[in-house]
Amino acid sequence: MTTEYSPEDLLPLSGIQHFLFCRRQWALIHVERQWQENALTAEGKILHSRVDDPFFTEKRKGVIVARSVPVASPLLGLSGVCDVVKFTQSAEGVRLPGYEGTFLPAPVEYKRGKQKQEPSDEAQLCAQAICLEDMLAVSIPSGYLYYGQTRRRVAIAFTDALRELVHKAAQEMHAYFQRGYTPRVKPFKGCRACS
Repeated sequence: MTTEYSPEDLLPLSGIQHFLFCRRQWALIHVERQWQENALTAEGKILHSRVDDPFFTEKRKGVIVARSVPVASPLLGLSGVCDVVKFTQSAEGVRLPGYEGTFLPAPVEYKRGKQKQEPSDEAQLCAQAICLEDMLAVSIPSGYLYYGQTRRRVAIAFTDALRELVHKAAQEMHAYFQRGYTPRVKPFKGCRACS
């Protein structure tokens, strides 16, 4: 049975990255509403300020670039904002108001650091794509992560395994949130830089 969440039950999409990185960190932020800014989160805000303009859209060489695009998925139970969505002309795409032809969307997420071993950043990007797919009735095969530390954009394929990870994480996030559950500390290397 597929659950469809109402708008008031949607959780922040960006939380999926926190959840997969550390479930306790996610619960402290989203269940207990505790947050403390630190140097790393401040650097992330500065990087995101480049793309935080929901009224800015441009077209370059047939590619439409939209910034701060709101997205939601009642099936995932998540809502948020894509830093950037690139719309490239494609026969498999969707029509966009004011433009001729069809365009395939690809989300682009900006991250402060560098590419990680665990798939938390990829899952956040994939969740954005799933939201776009639900909203636009289109299949999105890939997107991009831009890392500020390396100044590189990394292409990410939205595989079945990555999509399954996103769905399972979203279900688990909702279960924790409904219970008001905060897991115990499981110390690891990332704890030193925790916000």
